[in-house]
Amino acid sequence: MLLCAAAGATRTALIAWPERRLEPAQAARLESLLRRRLAGEPMAYILGQREFWGIEIEVGPATLIPRPDTELLVECALGALPADTPLVCADLGTGSGAIAAALAHERPRWVLIAVERSPQAAAVAAGNKRRLGLGNLHPLCGDWLTAFAAGSLDAVVSNPPYVRDDDPHLGQGDLRFEPRSALCAGADGLEAVRVIAAQARHALRPGGWLALEHGWDQGNALRRLLAGNGFASIRTHRDLAGHERVTSAVVPEACG
Repeated sequence: MLLCAAAGATRTALIAWPERRLEPAQAARLESLLRRRLAGEPMAYILGQREFWGIEIEVGPATLIPRPDTELLVECALGALPADTPLVCADLGTGSGAIAAALAHERPRWVLIAVERSPQAAAVAAGNKRRLGLGNLHPLCGDWLTAFAAGSLDAVVSNPPYVRDDDPHLGQGDLRFEPRSALCAGADGLEAVRVIAAQARHALRPGGWLALEHGWDQGNALRRLLAGNGFASIRTHRDLAGHERVTSAVVPEACG
């Protein structure tokens, strides 16, 4: 992969012409890329992109690297919400915009508002919107749901920070290079979801749908938290490893 990037060639080209020699500038670039990888920098940052939901998403140090586990959040939204009905859905803490881009691509009649607090990450999401030609995706630099009026949204999805501040995994692997503000959420990892749950209860219309990604051991806490905020139809979905990974809920319909 690094050789392809340095030489500006495809894998097929490398196999077809193995005798080809690198130009000096290409060799220097390969050496630079190798040094970065040997220092542990994630391949996604080195190459500047990562595939998510079959879409090439541009990423950078200001954004999390999209992971396969998060595709479950997309699956849940596509399965729970009507495909042909125009909906307004907010993706909170969108980062590179991967989740919003996947939903916008699959549901052209939906309006996806990709909310991101970091201006640098929001710029990456805006770049992905333009590159992918997703006219129904609208990046917004903001703080969770503070910009939304009561009952203005049909759905909210989020892969928020949910790692505990003292989690030892933060010093290992790719996590060492990813933005800490997009990973950590206090001593119990639940600070962000507490805010989102309270704000979503206000911003979602009656019957509106919420889905949050969380840690494998946070399902019980999420179910209690959502119930405490008046949500109904609370359900936790498991990832391919069998771990609780996404919890969804619905704002009760108005009585009478």
